[in-house]
Amino acid sequence: MASTPPVPHGPVVVSIGGSVLLMGKDDAEYFGRLADLLRRVGAKRPLVVTTGGGRTAREYIALGRALGLTEFELDEVGIEVTRLHARLLAASVGPPTPAHPATTVPGVVEQLRNGSPVILGGTEPGHTTDGVAALVAVRLRAERVVNATDVDGVYDRDPRTNPDARRIDQMTWPEFRALVQTGSSGEAGQNFLFDRLGADALARARIPLWVVPGRDLANLEDALVGRPCRGTRVG
Repeated sequence: MASTPPVPHGPVVVSIGGSVLLMGKDDAEYFGRLADLLRRVGAKRPLVVTTGGGRTAREYIALGRALGLTEFELDEVGIEVTRLHARLLAASVGPPTPAHPATTVPGVVEQLRNGSPVILGGTEPGHTTDGVAALVAVRLRAERVVNATDVDGVYDRDPRTNPDARRIDQMTWPEFRALVQTGSSGEAGQNFLFDRLGADALARARIPLWVVPGRDLANLEDALVGRPCRGTRVG
């Protein structure tokens, strides 16, 4: 009797914050180890990676705001920084990852037909890279989205300023969306929990979200492949 063929793994999308990519310490080593991880996971399942702008984008946006640029123009400045980060990470991963990242969601879908992982930065003003990750996940009907951040999950208070903050291991979409809505204004360069439009899109599509520490690569791998991991699960 013929054996049953293995069930193929579904797509996974990971959004890596700029604050994780560039911390000012061991960044080159981190890029190399992250590239190895993405290469391994991407060889076994369709994988899409978005890269944020972090502190670098915020510094350029602050300069642009002082120079009188509009919010639309400031968004464009931030997008250019995210795309630079995507170029650096794509070059670290190497083929079959395209050296020139896609700039649209349809472009991501097209690149993914030729190999995995696919890496990109921002796409258009008004969409953060978290939001882009969510839109890509909905388009691909992804199994999950992993948000790799500089904290190890969602807390009831800011853990960077409150030592009594408690990590929330499991959240519903209404709980998470309420938290996101109160914590973001939509202006360029803002540092917030997750993109509002992205959270709404994932909730409607019923795609779960994991919020995990991005520099803990063993834990990040667990999140990408669906093993138990440290962080917060939403949905």
